[in-house]
Amino acid sequence: MQIEYATRGYELNDEVRQYTERRLAKVLRFLHEPLDVKVTLEEEKHRRIAEIHVSHRFGILQANEEGTEMLSAIHQATDKVSKQARRSTQKFKDRRRRADRHQVLEWPVDVLEEGSLEAESSPRIIKSTRLQIKPMSLDEAALQLDESRNEFVVFRDASTDRVNVLYRRKDRNYGLISPDL
Repeated sequence: MQIEYATRGYELNDEVRQYTERRLAKVLRFLHEPLDVKVTLEEEKHRRIAEIHVSHRFGILQANEEGTEMLSAIHQATDKVSKQARRSTQKFKDRRRRADRHQVLEWPVDVLEEGSLEAESSPRIIKSTRLQIKPMSLDEAALQLDESRNEFVVFRDASTDRVNVLYRRKDRNYGLISPDL
């Protein structure tokens, strides 16, 4: 982590520098290297202003706080940056989890034709089809079955996360095959 200090009307001493580095070390728990940190410390009459600007791999975090003492302003600013870092890494993790959950799975289905079965021979696989299993509700699966020319729809139930088969019966109604786990 590289920390660049800039001051305006304030004299930077070792105590403030060490305190800032200790506080920013807590931000490192949520962010990964490389980090560029710019700390601007400003003093105007009775106001002390601390600005922190952190550039990391996934974006930029900024905080601007003012107080009557410089250490309290730095404390508040580092708290803000820490919250932003925590929120940003959580968003990243959630996005990855959502992407994994909504990933379309394919399921191999082997279809046998009537002519492939002979009296004394074992069945052969004539045609192999790969289906996409998408997460959807039962109503959505029924709509998709109405629109498709197939006699069945294989889908992942969005509420239970199980693979189900909705098929069209000969009496024009629907049947549902749901696994019992």
